[in-house]
Amino acid sequence: MKPSGRLEPPPWASDTAVHTLFGALGAAGITARFVGGWVRDAVRGVTLTNEPDLAVDKPPETVMLALKASRIKVVPTGLKHGTVTAVIAGAPYELTTLRRDVETDGRHAVVAFTDDWLEDASRRDFTFNALYADLDGTLYDPFEGRADLAAKHVRFIGDADQRIAEDKLRILRFFRFHAWLGRPPFDAAGFMACRRNAGGLRGLSGERVRKEFLRLLDAPAPSDTVDAMREAAILDHWLPECDGAARLRALIAREDKPDPLRRFASILSREADATVIGKRLRLSTQESLRLEVMLDSDPVIDVAGGPKAWRAQIYDLGGNLYADRLLLATEAPGDWRGALAMARGWTPPELPVSGGDALKLGLKPGPKVGGLIETVERWWIDGDFTADRAACLAELERLVRAAS
Repeated sequence: MKPSGRLEPPPWASDTAVHTLFGALGAAGITARFVGGWVRDAVRGVTLTNEPDLAVDKPPETVMLALKASRIKVVPTGLKHGTVTAVIAGAPYELTTLRRDVETDGRHAVVAFTDDWLEDASRRDFTFNALYADLDGTLYDPFEGRADLAAKHVRFIGDADQRIAEDKLRILRFFRFHAWLGRPPFDAAGFMACRRNAGGLRGLSGERVRKEFLRLLDAPAPSDTVDAMREAAILDHWLPECDGAARLRALIAREDKPDPLRRFASILSREADATVIGKRLRLSTQESLRLEVMLDSDPVIDVAGGPKAWRAQIYDLGGNLYADRLLLATEAPGDWRGALAMARGWTPPELPVSGGDALKLGLKPGPKVGGLIETVERWWIDGDFTADRAACLAELERLVRAAS
């Protein structure tokens, strides 16, 4: 594979850990090149955001011996697929031996190791993911990925249907990379191949689909991509509840910080069942519960009620969940910016009385105690949390006398 350009200077030029790693590999006759996210970021001239991935031209066992000989910690993270992880100064560097596919079934691949860089590049998904870079910044670009990055064009390597047949997840990756790095129009061959093969997504796991889709929704402006996926039936199996990106656009216009799960809630129909979706996409318990609150129609977020109403609902929901519901309530009139600022900055007080105070007034343990405390709490909230402990105790005592 011939060089096709150079980074001047490469962003890792002064990274001591990188030089240590390349020195250890070079001493053992192993050629290493960066590939993937670090190279994409370097070519685009943006800050390196991904964890570093490197390709090496020797088997993983040889790589491990070389690293150990230089006293570098190494973890056999995926020997079957040729991957080990070097840890230098606490930072991980994933090294994967050059590979070629022996057998693929759309989900998993059986690979064989090779020392042919072009063979390794040819099995990758998109042109800009087959960009390699040496320590000195020399670039290798066998499929014009640099030009595609500059044009914001997401393009499969070779035949798009074949790439998808090798791994159905590449359908979702096509749209995810478009959301992050692309601009209209979609690559026609890639889009049509994804549409043709959308049914193959059924064979994927919920975990893989969830991870890709939430990463897509974390992009700065994913709305058009979501609509395109819906148009191409990409979401028909895993997310038939998708209602389009109209509410997502409204949410993005007012959100103070991106949140992929909140954005996820915005594209669902109002009748969507959070529990069913959570199980299907293997959301965590916490994610499922949060999604349930975001989709719930009760309580209606009262923005027009002003600060008193805001405080009451923030107390009931908690600041973060209130912010979720507020940001999703794009049609609610009122000073939503003020309400959001309160949700981010106000800490709800604790109720000044408890069940123990009721017991001291002569009540016996039981449901009656809980009911009285809830009544005091609602009175305290209705008073905008101004009543102190003495006032709350007096109200509790009044309720106890009235109930006697």
